[in-house]
This record gives sequence, C-alpha cells and structure tokens, in this order.
Amino acid sequence: MNIMLFHSAYGLRPAVRAAADRLRAAGHEVWTPDLFGGSTFETVEEGMARKEEIGKDELLRRAVLAAAPYSERGLVYAGFSFGASVAQTLALGDEKARGLLLLHGTSDIAPGVSVDGLPVQLHVAEPDPFETDDWLSAWYLQLGRAGADVEVYRYAGAGHLYTDPGLPDYDEEAAEATWRVALGFLGTL
Repeated sequence: MNIMLFHSAYGLRPAVRAAADRLRAAGHEVWTPDLFGGSTFETVEEGMARKEEIGKDELLRRAVLAAAPYSERGLVYAGFSFGASVAQTLALGDEKARGLLLLHGTSDIAPGVSVDGLPVQLHVAEPDPFETDDWLSAWYLQLGRAGADVEVYRYAGAGHLYTDPGLPDYDEEAAEATWRVALGFLGTL
C-alpha cells in the first residue's frame, strides 16, 4: 500500500519517522512530507503558533503538492492529530484514495462531500480534549452519510498523542494496540 503520512503540530519528529519505518517493515511504501519546512517543536502551543503563522491554505497547498506525484497510485492518507486533519481533507477530495488512517485527530467535513465506501479508521484517546465525545459523534455520522466505511477505536486513559514515545502523552499499551489494529486495517485495503 502507498501511504502519505502527515505529522502533528509538533512537526516531523522522530516518532513520525519511526511510524513510517514500522509501516515500511510491514511492506508499505510511505512518504512523510514536512509541512513545516524542517521546524519541530517541544510544545503543542509552539507548533500551533507555527501552524497559524504558515496558514491553513498554505499548509493544504504543501500537502497537495506532496501527495500529487503519488495520487494516481491510489494513496492511503494517514496522519497524527493536525496531520490527521490534513489527511482527512485530502482523502475526501481524492477519488482514487484507497483509505484513511486517522491517529489522534479529525477535521471538519465539507458540505456535499461524497465518497464511495472509503475505508476510514480513527484511533483516539478517551477522553481527548481535542476530540470531544459530541464532536466525534457528529463527525462519525457526517462521514457515514458521506459514504465512508468508518471504524473508531478509543483508548481510555491515554493522552492525546499517545503513540509518540517522546511526549508526556505516551501510552505504550495503547500505542501498541493502535499499531496492531492499524496494520490489520492497512492489510485489508
């Protein structure tokens, strides 16, 4: 499978590269575009400030440019937190998308979006301050109405970015469970 993996607001950290290596070890081809031009951050506040400085339109332009050379192959879009929102936006706009793997995040769904059975898997902490229960319920229903085949996995007690061993949110048990399920999902596409 061809996977376009987007980083979180912390930037292209070692955990993102390690995730890409894990996916490659499972036989997938993976690209990890750097939407922040080499900047990484120690706090989510610093990363969010950089995200705002660059701007949503420019970040999406960079993401589209990164994915464009490979989209004809039928990409699986994936991402961590902010990167998951980028992945979702691209996947819902790419009729050749093969799947969508969301780790720690979702995004608004544009009105009128329609996908034909797009496989979507979301892994998120429970509770998660960025992905509230009400938000996730509405998101799930909207994506289902758009035609996606959605699976949601919640991890009680885990922190927001629980798959990144370099952050305080890290939860080894939840991270390993996430990767086990996610690799199974990717194997079905």
